[in-house]
Amino acid sequence: MKADGRPRTAREKYGEELKLRRMAAGLTQEALAREVVCSPTLISHYEAGRRLPSPDDARRIDQALGTDGFFERWLQDLEPVFAHYFGLVAELEQEVTEIRHYGGLLIPGLLQTKAYARAVFEAYSPTYRTEELDELVVSRTKRAMLLEEPSAPVTWFLLDEAALRRQVGGPQVMAEQLRKIADMADSGRVRMHVLPLASGAHALLEGMVYLLTFADAAPLAYIEGLHNGRLLDDPALVAACRTSYTLALSDAASRQKSVALVRSIAEEHEHAHRRAQHP
Repeated sequence: MKADGRPRTAREKYGEELKLRRMAAGLTQEALAREVVCSPTLISHYEAGRRLPSPDDARRIDQALGTDGFFERWLQDLEPVFAHYFGLVAELEQEVTEIRHYGGLLIPGLLQTKAYARAVFEAYSPTYRTEELDELVVSRTKRAMLLEEPSAPVTWFLLDEAALRRQVGGPQVMAEQLRKIADMADSGRVRMHVLPLASGAHALLEGMVYLLTFADAAPLAYIEGLHNGRLLDDPALVAACRTSYTLALSDAASRQKSVALVRSIAEEHEHAHRRAQHP
């Protein structure tokens, strides 16, 4: 546990161990940087858990500290499978007791089917290889297993109707995606509400927000844009995000009406698929 009450992430533990081993070896950050052939600032980032060393840097760290491959081997378990700005959030998900997510433009990753996720990754990539997409889809699928565990967090999803109607991957993919969401809501695994298009402007219209609550640490908020994301720990900003979520939730349809709307839109996608198959 960190001094601010937030759980330590795996990369922060890595950085703390690096700092302890460096100090035990009697080296300053500047001295270690000379051995690794990098800047002292980069060593500082490694020790704070803000960045991970490359495999070559980890190998040179082991040589400088006489740690017999310790940091290079540990790095293999920490190699990022998510975008650099989301990796910390993915680690913190394992500690949460409650999640609240607003999906305005996309179905949130924790809910995505493999076909939907693949279509999203294809759209994001100007060029791609099949095996790279396979790895990304597998990583997203593994992350979603969080909701299958017996100790799964209480999870709320607030979805904009626009995300339900956008044909990501085509009508058949969307029909399967929306049925999955409705089934999860009906089973009680998640709490899901929809913000109908008819509700007009709402408090989360300008962006995505992801709220994380912990049993013994302060809550956090994560916001994301194009090719960037930001984890918020300032209490005032986190509180403001939670207030915006609550305001938007007050404009949403009830749970029962939301599930019915999701199933209705799924049928619309299914009909569109049938028409395309038999014009």
